[in-house]
Amino acid sequence: MVQIMMSTYNGEKYIDEQIKSLLNQHNVDLRIMIRDDGSTDETVKRISSFANDSSIPISIHQEDNVGVVKSFFSLIQAVSLECDYYAFCDQDDVWESRKLARAIELISSEKEGIPVVYCSATNMVNEQLSHLKNWPERPRRQLSMYNALVENVCVGCTMVMNREAMKLIKENTPKHLGKIIMHDWWIYLCISTFGKVLFDEQSAILYRQHSSNVLGGENVGVISKWRRRFKRFRNGQNYYILSQQAEEYLEIYSDLLDDVRFTDIKEFVDKCRSNVFQRIAYSLTTPFYRQSKMDNLIYKIIFIAGKV
Repeated sequence: MVQIMMSTYNGEKYIDEQIKSLLNQHNVDLRIMIRDDGSTDETVKRISSFANDSSIPISIHQEDNVGVVKSFFSLIQAVSLECDYYAFCDQDDVWESRKLARAIELISSEKEGIPVVYCSATNMVNEQLSHLKNWPERPRRQLSMYNALVENVCVGCTMVMNREAMKLIKENTPKHLGKIIMHDWWIYLCISTFGKVLFDEQSAILYRQHSSNVLGGENVGVISKWRRRFKRFRNGQNYYILSQQAEEYLEIYSDLLDDVRFTDIKEFVDKCRSNVFQRIAYSLTTPFYRQSKMDNLIYKIIFIAGKV
């Protein structure tokens, strides 16, 4: 059994296509839990129509608007540990019929009893579902805690995890959700530390890009991408988000981390607050890394600037 967790907000334009694609999944038993984050359009009405007509259990919970991070963590806390697998879902994508079956096949091939999370590339499309590009590329370096602390390579809407992974996440929920960058980043960090992360180069999801996306992929050219990143940095966006999330992670998982990982994260957090000379020295020996050489260099520059 697969538990799908979807957060919706004013998604009436695309929600029908997404739910139909969920109901069309091949060779899996599933149930769908939807938390509506205070929609003011016809989203809930459309979902309720599917729920009334479907043989697949669909539950819809209308709640106050709290934003995407808190909404997904609310879903995590609400689901039971009765299912074998758990999948996150956005309201505006379209899943290929093989998506869940392929994820389950790869997860089930791993050693039993350890937390495993599957993620994949996406077929990035426009509003009319025309292909734009495949994203993200296959990671070049190991998917480990040392990557996950400073970079997320797992797209949330592709994530499927086993029961052991969900149990780990549910039993160690962040106390300060304001310090969490995104639910998928947090899960990548947790599972890469205590379990295994699988990245699938094959995409089984149409990842729709449109003007109302909360977060989207890098559907821009190289120059535009770096111009946008520089603008965010200049305007003070994303300052201190890595160090704040690392602090929260250290607080929540300190009793489970081995001595080496605990020491490495603690040093990262401490050096973020140190003087510029100590930050320069640390940037030369830091064990944490991003996947590409350019992104890794940017990480070190931002660290030296004291904005991590």
